Amino acid sequence: GQVLPIGGVREKLIAARRVGIHEILLPEGNRGDFDELPDHIREGLTVHFVERFQQVADLVFVAGHPG
Repeated sequence: GQVLPIGGVREKLIAARRVGIHEILLPEGNRGDFDELPDHIREGLTVHFVERFQQVADLVFVAGHPG
């Protein structure tokens, strides 16, 4: 299925960074929101922009890695 845009991208990324999460999946529809964020929020984050759930599954469930 299609991955739809979310709200509160800035707040979610700040919270993720605070707890040590540095790799993020965001809907493609939020790319503009991400691009508008200040550098100090974007720095050090690896962001994967996705449009379809299959892309999410491919990133989360890596072949050959258990569990």
